[in-house]
Amino acid sequence: MRKIYFAGSIRGGRADRERYAVIIRLLQDYGEVLTEHVGLGSLDAGGEEGLTDHEIHDRDVAWLMASGAVVAEVTTPSLGVGYEIARAALQGKPVLCLFRPEGGKRLSAMIAGCSGVAVQTYLTSEELPAILGSWFENLE
Repeated sequence: MRKIYFAGSIRGGRADRERYAVIIRLLQDYGEVLTEHVGLGSLDAGGEEGLTDHEIHDRDVAWLMASGAVVAEVTTPSLGVGYEIARAALQGKPVLCLFRPEGGKRLSAMIAGCSGVAVQTYLTSEELPAILGSWFENLE
């Protein structure tokens, strides 16, 4: 079974948490999502409570290295998500970034211009099943 690493803003802002939960549910059709906690209402429920920053980093990097694909929702800027995308791209892992260009937002050129990263824009969650389906189909 394919292991999928989902990345979304945690400390950079949780405004898209519900959208992350939708994406995670959709990703479960394509494999095991190693980072389901990103879509939870409380990060404590996902095992963050009691861990040091170092422990979180090492755990998440281990999950990232164990994954066969990375999907990131990048509308809310996050240093951590950018770091995860870069590490995955350097490892040659397939990376899909989902971005909503609403309110004049522009995606960082470091993500949009990276040849190792696929970027898909979308406006509504209803577009996500087709985007994910097409991307995973092209991986096989």
